[in-house]
Amino acid sequence: MFRRTFIALTAAGAVATSAFAMSHSKDIVDTAVEAGSFTTLVAAVQAADLVDTLKSEGPFTVFAPTDEAFAALPEGTVENLLLPENKDQLVAILTYHVVPGKVMSGDLSNDMQAATVQGGEVTIMTEGGVMVNDANVVTADIETSNGVIHVIDKVILPAM
Repeated sequence: MFRRTFIALTAAGAVATSAFAMSHSKDIVDTAVEAGSFTTLVAAVQAADLVDTLKSEGPFTVFAPTDEAFAALPEGTVENLLLPENKDQLVAILTYHVVPGKVMSGDLSNDMQAATVQGGEVTIMTEGGVMVNDANVVTADIETSNGVIHVIDKVILPAM
């Protein structure tokens, strides 16, 4: 099981890396759209009216959950969050994945706290692989014209 998971993560990382090659001429949103593995994240950003913000000058650091990360949420969660009446909750979750400024992996330290745009903090751990709260960073340092994307394998949720 571990071997299959490792192989799948390695393959996903290789695909993500090649999809992101030369992407730093595009902004965060266009880079995510081009990658093809963030359709749920992009749909959520659109539903939350955050596209213009994430296309602005920034810089921003985005911890971007993959489609698989969103699919791992309890059934119906994503559909419920995309409803117009839940926009505030969706905005809070999405902005919890964003840190102001451009934070590259070399800037991280173990047990680091980072303030999010949402207002909460995420904890960064660097021992045994990089984690943001309880999500693993599977691809790091994807530079864009207005910041950086770090791909994570889980949707992180703020205290609500």
